[in-house]
Amino acid sequence: MQTALSIALDAFAYGMALFIICIGLSLTMGLMRLVNLAHGAFAMIGGYIASYAARDLGLGYGYGFGIALAVAGTVLIAVPLERLLFRRIYDRSALSQVLMTIGITFCVIGITNYVFGPTLKTIPLPADLARPIDLGFRSIAGHRLFVIASGLAVAGGLWFLIERTGFGIKLRAAVENAPMSRALGVRTELIYAASFALAVALAAFGGAVGAEFLPIEPYYALRYMVTFLVVVSVGGAGSIPGALAACLLLGAIDVTGRYLMPDFGNFFFYLAVILVVCAFPRGLMGRAP
Repeated sequence: MQTALSIALDAFAYGMALFIICIGLSLTMGLMRLVNLAHGAFAMIGGYIASYAARDLGLGYGYGFGIALAVAGTVLIAVPLERLLFRRIYDRSALSQVLMTIGITFCVIGITNYVFGPTLKTIPLPADLARPIDLGFRSIAGHRLFVIASGLAVAGGLWFLIERTGFGIKLRAAVENAPMSRALGVRTELIYAASFALAVALAAFGGAVGAEFLPIEPYYALRYMVTFLVVVSVGGAGSIPGALAACLLLGAIDVTGRYLMPDFGNFFFYLAVILVVCAFPRGLMGRAP
């Protein structure tokens, strides 16, 4: 029983880290109809900025400052890219989107290797988050509880933004019928730019807080690209509850498999993906086209 509880807790924390990173990709694919294979590159940029700010900048502000700078810095990098590159492919075919965004990914990887070198980057944790917390059946680092709380906050905040605010209404209207939305006075370009910035901010935040689960290194964007895509596919693009369910389900299967049968690697993870996609072609809670 103690082993099962330990596995469940680790799986929950890992699933929440995946969710924070992947939910931005789910929104861009489901609501903006943009297949953004560079999403992992933005998460990697956020992780690198957080690591540099917390370890090398020498300002003494630490972990919280590093995360804030990671989110702000990644958005500042992404906004010109959205204006100059991404905006040109919103209405293009999925193939065009894949080719451009994977090209951006490889450019980011090359620049990262040149500037930071091929070494693994770490983000030092503050004492409060590094200190183990006794839960009775086991001790767990405070950072994992922080990731869980962050994931729940992101899920609730996004659901409210998309389903209960004027911005969410305008975004869904722009996706369904952009010409009519423009005729009614909706500035669709600004809505898309804001949505893209939000997705990038979530990727950067996830890359920083999830670095303990998905280590930051130059090939991060390529290494985890398939993982992020299959999570979105299993959950259903554009569905916040679906993305959350997919991350928790796949996280539980992956962590359990690594605990009990480590020699099988990612076998059980991708087997679960195949079975779920066969049973639910649009994902667990995918939106109808």
